Amino acid sequence: MRPATLFTGQFADIPLEDFCVKAKKWGYDGLELACWGDHVDVERAARDKDYARGRVELLAKHGLKVFSISNHLAGQLVCDPNNDARSDGFAPKELAGDAEAKRKWAIESMKNAARAAKNMGLKVVNGFTGSPIWHMLYSFPPASEAMIEDGFKRFADLWNPIFDVFDECKVKFALEVHPTEIAYDIITARRALKAVKNRKAFGFNFDPSHLFWQMVSPAKFIMSFPDRIYHVHMKDAALTLDGESSILGSHLNFGTLGRGWDFRSVGRGGVNFEEIIRCLNAIGYTGPLSVEWEDAMMNREAGAAEACRFVKRIDFEKSDRVFDEAFG
Repeated sequence: MRPATLFTGQFADIPLEDFCVKAKKWGYDGLELACWGDHVDVERAARDKDYARGRVELLAKHGLKVFSISNHLAGQLVCDPNNDARSDGFAPKELAGDAEAKRKWAIESMKNAARAAKNMGLKVVNGFTGSPIWHMLYSFPPASEAMIEDGFKRFADLWNPIFDVFDECKVKFALEVHPTEIAYDIITARRALKAVKNRKAFGFNFDPSHLFWQMVSPAKFIMSFPDRIYHVHMKDAALTLDGESSILGSHLNFGTLGRGWDFRSVGRGGVNFEEIIRCLNAIGYTGPLSVEWEDAMMNREAGAAEACRFVKRIDFEKSDRVFDEAFG
């Protein structure tokens, strides 16, 4: 059975040791550590091997393992064309308001994430890339094909030097395919891979929730990229279109009644996790199933505990035979 882990990003306000106690009590096998709060300081872990090992040893003390770290916030700043006040909290306070200073810091943070992962004995860093062209999603004012192509080239130009460090560290980067990123569906995921010439350092953190609400098949995504699923998030979503709201969210915050879609605790939305497990078995994925718990209308601790039980119940091993072979 695959390990059931919990992403700490939504719990980064809780000191890591205190959170380890909770996660073990809820039944998790390990944690996917967020690179904010006190969970992992990537700059320190990149240069201080004792600190890096200490993060792993802290989890081990509580009977937990770590399979990956996640540096989503810094990653977002690499390609975002604006890096405006919305993301000031993602970077050091002294960089607030300086878009290019935040970008420069983010690039180094992502390189350090690879070094930190190496020092922790890990093979995967999850995160975001940002996107130079997300704001061109609706093609008015008209966006030419050259503008879109330039956006993918910008992604490659900014991220290839980061991926060089990932290669040096023998670590892979798993993009969480997601609106506001360079890849948000199957077509853009293919194009992002092509932009970096299919280098092995770049793959995907499969998260079905972001695909489901866009009406993209999560199962088809897995089968489209069987050698690029480097990590898996277990997260659910629900379509709640009521004839008034838009699939675009209507500028209503998560958890607001009337939104056209929203995240749900795992097993409480519309994602077909049975199909996902079968597809993961088909491609031979044996890594963690990491709960990213997001449900704005549910208590997070109760939700995280319930989600662990759901993941362990829905997962199953691939068969080593066809069932009727026994008849002969």
